[in-house]
Amino acid sequence: MEHLAIDLGGKESQICVRDSMERILEEKRWPTRKLGEYLSTRPHSRVILETSAEAFAVADLARKAGHDVRVVPATLARTLGVGARGIKTDRRDAQALSEVSCKVELRSVHIPSDQARAWKALCNSRDALVSSRTKLTNTVKSQLRGRLVSSCPRRSKAMPVAIRAHWTALEGVVPPHVERLLVMIEALDVQVREADKEIKLLVKGNEICTRLTTVPGVGPITALRFVATLDEVKRFGTAHDVQSYLGLTPGENSSSSRVQRTRLTKAGSPQMRWLLVQAAWSTRRCAPNHPIVKWATKIAERRGNQIASVALARKLAGILFALWRDNSTYSPLHGAA
Repeated sequence: MEHLAIDLGGKESQICVRDSMERILEEKRWPTRKLGEYLSTRPHSRVILETSAEAFAVADLARKAGHDVRVVPATLARTLGVGARGIKTDRRDAQALSEVSCKVELRSVHIPSDQARAWKALCNSRDALVSSRTKLTNTVKSQLRGRLVSSCPRRSKAMPVAIRAHWTALEGVVPPHVERLLVMIEALDVQVREADKEIKLLVKGNEICTRLTTVPGVGPITALRFVATLDEVKRFGTAHDVQSYLGLTPGENSSSSRVQRTRLTKAGSPQMRWLLVQAAWSTRRCAPNHPIVKWATKIAERRGNQIASVALARKLAGILFALWRDNSTYSPLHGAA
């Protein structure tokens, strides 16, 4: 079998092909958008890619052409020889990946389905809108604070109206640079609401997401991103595997007789981890008498609120996995066990 490594680039990619004896058969640069044409002309090979923005799209093209695809995490690139001795070029990187593939059975990251990628893209687009709106809102508020005026502690649709009223009271008119920001905030409000509507419709039409929203604190956005992040529930054997995959379990730095637990590994999707922690805080605030919240409260009494919320987020991840795996809905008493 040939080993075909591709160092992906935005416009052009570097290709290195070796045979099973590690001899280089071909090296060339190829337009990234036309890699499908090149791969369709090659015999059955093992195609090695490094994770990047283009990796999964190229992996689909390679699979369609009948190749065995391995997408290697970029975090492992240096251990595989990429950029060794402080010299990093596209040609050397492709050579290193193809050489390692000849010697070692490289493991691939999970290649998400088209649905998972589309749902992640939708969630990421909404996050970008919210992030932009937050930045603009903070800028507008900071300008008022510079005039010793504090207003609108909570985010709401009425915030631009209140800001205009404050500036009118101060100067009789809203400065043009502030008005421009307020117009953009109002436009972003509309787009965020449209994104929320689209997500709610998707969740309503998906049986798995609908069941996940029966868990306290879990709304449409959390449910949709959870399904998109895991993609295939059968990839995981236990709830602990999912919690570890999402970076909600403590790390370990042990040696010989010394056993030391460290902070959370924070592996996996930071967006999914943040949503679960926010779901935990929301549940603790809005449903103090819920059995699962009482469980978290006991932890808070011993370890503090932050550790209790992370522990609850970890439990929520396990519960969501179990509901998906067992085709069931949430039971409060069972969830608090």
